[in-house]
Amino acid sequence: MDMQTPDPVRDELLKSNSTFRDMVNKHQNYELRLTELASLTYPSDDEQLEESTLKKKKLLLKDEIYAMMHNFSVSH
Repeated sequence: MDMQTPDPVRDELLKSNSTFRDMVNKHQNYELRLTELASLTYPSDDEQLEESTLKKKKLLLKDEIYAMMHNFSVSH
């Protein structure tokens, strides 16, 4: 999720919705961990499994974030 590009809906939700804020923070934490895992030269089986699992969780979370943004923009 690109946090650098201005988006008034995202910015408003970040200010006003703690659930949305938590989801965005979790998404960013997943991204940080995935970056760490990707930098490993020889990841263990557990680390490979963690990477695969985190990618799926991150994608699901991204879908939820965009659904919240869509619902907010439609209702306002």
